[in-house]
Amino acid sequence: MWIEYHRSTNIIGHMMGEWAALRPTMTFVRKTVPRPSIPDVVAALERMHGDEHWHWTLESDPFEVAGGAILVQHTSWTNAERAIDRLREAGVLDPRRLAGLPDEAVEELIRPSGQYRTKARKLRAFLDLVARYGSVDALLALPPDTLRQQLLATWGIGPETADAIALYAAGYPAVVVDAYTRRLFSRLALGPSPDASYASWQAYLADALPADAPALARFHALVVLHGKRLCLARRPRCSRCELAPRCAFAAAPPLPPSAPRRLVSPQSHGNKSH
Repeated sequence: MWIEYHRSTNIIGHMMGEWAALRPTMTFVRKTVPRPSIPDVVAALERMHGDEHWHWTLESDPFEVAGGAILVQHTSWTNAERAIDRLREAGVLDPRRLAGLPDEAVEELIRPSGQYRTKARKLRAFLDLVARYGSVDALLALPPDTLRQQLLATWGIGPETADAIALYAAGYPAVVVDAYTRRLFSRLALGPSPDASYASWQAYLADALPADAPALARFHALVVLHGKRLCLARRPRCSRCELAPRCAFAAAPPLPPSAPRRLVSPQSHGNKSH
């Protein structure tokens, strides 16, 4: 495992009446840490976050899950939940009632979720899809591949949103890949490159995880909880993470706040670990 880090220094000192400058330098440090298997990661996440609350389960209301999956795009769950609560309080957390509202009313109700005009259009597109099949239940009863195709063909629904709906609303064993997933496994030097395609990450995880909806829902929930509590994008709380001794990111030398860190593993980073 190669850990590449940049030290940004521009220290100017006065010596014997002359100025001396130290220009930025780049240092390479070789550091080896034992990589965990994916079952090891899941077990550690369960120990760290097993008692914490997650907002979706396989018993959640399907339409609320679908609406929440759209509203949470590009925002926090806290903001999306505020929008869902406003829909519920208005008595329109129902596809037919929501479809009967004018666009302006929908926009106002979901304003806390941000990008509310765009998200109102996305909700409208999903409601049109539901209407074509007659009900949410009829839509979600489609075979898994057909459901995913129909969702992806709907404006405003991408792979992550489609898979969240398939998993939590329809109960199909779909692997949901989000920013928390990429961050955690990239820091552990597992999986494809951080910027690899959604399909590449999904295939990697699907090969190592059971094709079981409850297990995949639990896995997704634990990864998100870990990303929100400890494995933060900035200033991760590595000292509180059970995975730190086996994490390439945590093992890297400390850097100045402004210095970027890039993990490079040319020989083994893309290999699967089970």
